[in-house]
Amino acid sequence: MQVPILKQGAYLIASIQSALSDADLMQFRDALVAKVSTFRSRGIIVDVTVLDVMDSFASRTLRDLVHMIKLRGATTVIVGIQPEVAFAMVQLGLTLEGVATALDLEEGLAYLEQTTTRKASTPRDG
Repeated sequence: MQVPILKQGAYLIASIQSALSDADLMQFRDALVAKVSTFRSRGIIVDVTVLDVMDSFASRTLRDLVHMIKLRGATTVIVGIQPEVAFAMVQLGLTLEGVATALDLEEGLAYLEQTTTRKASTPRDG
């Protein structure tokens, strides 16, 4: 199943619509990283609201995705982690260490506005 990736100004919004297989997750990761380059995006939102389960592979893939996009010079925020999913992740020791999260799409956009504006005004180290 393909994940729709929408362009909204300088941002990309990827909204996962249903549970994804491991192969689907890897395809999503590769497609999103490619679109960051194509559109020269400054920020990415990955909406996981519909996911009622997040296993270790999904957690690791999302964490790796965020780090790949960071290496491309963009900021990523994961939004919509359900309370039950967060609880299960903590119980299983699954973390999204180093990954920005937000309650919903609105907070995710606010986070990107704040961080990408600050990043744009700060010179990058070579």
